[in-house]
Amino acid sequence: MKYFFTLIKNIDKWLIFIVLCFLGFSVVMISSTAYAGSFVLTRKIIVQIVAYILGFFLLGFILLLDYRMFERMEKFIYAGSLLFLLTVYTPLGDKQYGAQGWLKIGPLNLQPAELVKVAFVLVFANYLCRHMDELHNFKALVKCGLYLSPFVLLVLKQNDLGNALVFCVIAAVMIFMAGVNGKLYAGCIGAVIAASPIAYHLMADHQKQRIDAFLNPNDLNLPGNYHVWMSKVAIGSGGLLGKGLFKGTQKELKFLPVQESDFIFAVIVEELGFLGGGIVIGLYGVFLYRILRIARNAKDYYGGLVAIGIFAMFLFQIFENIGMTMGVMPVTGITLPFISYGGSSVVTNLISLALVLNIGMRSKLINF
Repeated sequence: MKYFFTLIKNIDKWLIFIVLCFLGFSVVMISSTAYAGSFVLTRKIIVQIVAYILGFFLLGFILLLDYRMFERMEKFIYAGSLLFLLTVYTPLGDKQYGAQGWLKIGPLNLQPAELVKVAFVLVFANYLCRHMDELHNFKALVKCGLYLSPFVLLVLKQNDLGNALVFCVIAAVMIFMAGVNGKLYAGCIGAVIAASPIAYHLMADHQKQRIDAFLNPNDLNLPGNYHVWMSKVAIGSGGLLGKGLFKGTQKELKFLPVQESDFIFAVIVEELGFLGGGIVIGLYGVFLYRILRIARNAKDYYGGLVAIGIFAMFLFQIFENIGMTMGVMPVTGITLPFISYGGSSVVTNLISLALVLNIGMRSKLINF
């Protein structure tokens, strides 16, 4: 225990501080979406606070562990993760927002894909460490794709395109940082882009509609475009300082859909203005920089790759969610980390943060 208290002195306090700021933003803005002339303590606010409490408890527990123990558990975590994704097809499975990707356990709703993203980072980091010397040939990249494919296919089967994209981005960034041959990597990325029309035809109808809406943003008859348009109106009407907390009209009149989750950034900018939105983006920038710094200073390649995978997960989700509210990215239902409403998302984010802090606490400077 004395050793642990020595380690805890090395914890990245900036990351903790920033997440506490996000906690404040989250609770206040979710409260704003439920505001009706007076503050109302809704179920969503309670769920968010409880999720944060549980998440911080798990964060503390994970800090007690040595992250390298997960390196030895690859097969168990890999198999367990795939089985966990399949639980949505049991009697506990529940369909929400058009996706068969939830578990309903009494009053609790759990999204397995959220938690499995972190598990995938842990196992894929170990896989890449074992095959790092082979990443100069095409066969090795095919094997990486085969390792990833069960996760992506199961999540796509649940009609959850957003999380499937997150898995792909995590894998792509981790493979790149593992030292893959640059020309080979660029060729594979080009092949994926070239094959995108084929992927489009294999998508479900509602997924195709989202792509069509993104490519034709001025056609308000396409599903989702009206909501994105209202989101842009909300962001634009906020001005420099916003309309004031709890005073957003687009939010109040319910023009914004899923405003406590998918479009919460639009609520923030409408009520707190460009300044409030800029502060949130600035905090995310520092947050990502601190994670990248820990990845670079990790004492082993496994820890460095885990931190890089988590960095990629957060970077893509932040960019996708904020871009979605501005109409520069397609609507996928990806939440804004730490701020959007969602118990599964909050707990997953705090577990991810715990792993990064764990790596940072136990690190010494090496060339990553």
